[in-house]
Amino acid sequence: MYRPEHEQENYAAAQKGKHGIRRIINAAGYSRDGFSAAYRHESAFRQVLWLNAALVVLAFVLDFGSAERMMLVAASFLSLIVELFNTAIEAAVDHTSTEKHELAKRAKDAGSAAQLAALLLLAVLWLTALFG
Repeated sequence: MYRPEHEQENYAAAQKGKHGIRRIINAAGYSRDGFSAAYRHESAFRQVLWLNAALVVLAFVLDFGSAERMMLVAASFLSLIVELFNTAIEAAVDHTSTEKHELAKRAKDAGSAAQLAALLLLAVLWLTALFG
């Protein structure tokens, strides 16, 4: 549905709730919605979430120093963050058009490459912590 530009801006401003605690509450709700949508609609996010949940538990169960533990937990969160960005890129590209297009492919491939880099970092850090 088409809305004139000023109506679109007013709608966006009204949705944000720009002031004080209302803005924080709204932001928390949007974050919850983002996690929920990623979990419901993206099997890759579910896989990365459960992998990293297990790794975080292992980081606290195994005999690591606090610096190693912090690094392993940070790498797990980084992997989840990158997967959320990758999911957002894919959703935005698909919303724009589902037709095959070189720029859409590049955007999706770059998101996938970022996740691969995050997972490789996670693997290197775990291997170093376990055997280094």
